[in-house]
Amino acid sequence: MILLALVIGIVAGLRAMMAPAAVAWAACCGGLNLQGSWLAFLGYRFTPWVLSLLALGELITDQLPSTPSRKVPVQFGARLLTGGLSGAGVGIGLGSWLPGLLLGLVGAVIGTLGGAAARARMAAAFRSDRPAALLEDAVAILASLAVVHLL
Repeated sequence: MILLALVIGIVAGLRAMMAPAAVAWAACCGGLNLQGSWLAFLGYRFTPWVLSLLALGELITDQLPSTPSRKVPVQFGARLLTGGLSGAGVGIGLGSWLPGLLLGLVGAVIGTLGGAAARARMAAAFRSDRPAALLEDAVAILASLAVVHLL
């Protein structure tokens, strides 16, 4: 279902590297056929491992107070890039890469802006950012697993 491209885009807005890691695992494990496409590299044997290490690094660095806001241009751009790429991967697997790319981009904007707003509200309610960040991590991980499972 093409709406999975929107969901994986939202994941990219929450955690930029989580979305391509999820798509790579789906492609590598046979749930998503990217062979012969411009995103075939996501299905290579080592790609999911490399992207997973990057996603893990992002989960760790997100906890640091020196990490810049996801809304600054470089961070926002990275989320758009990974959201569009991941959405296109889902779209290719379902037969239409362009709608997947567009939905991935829209999802990345939703995840970036909505995730920042939700995390700020949760952090205010908890009077600490760490529990809010951990909840956001959990949402990104669970949504990624759901997309991989449904592909």
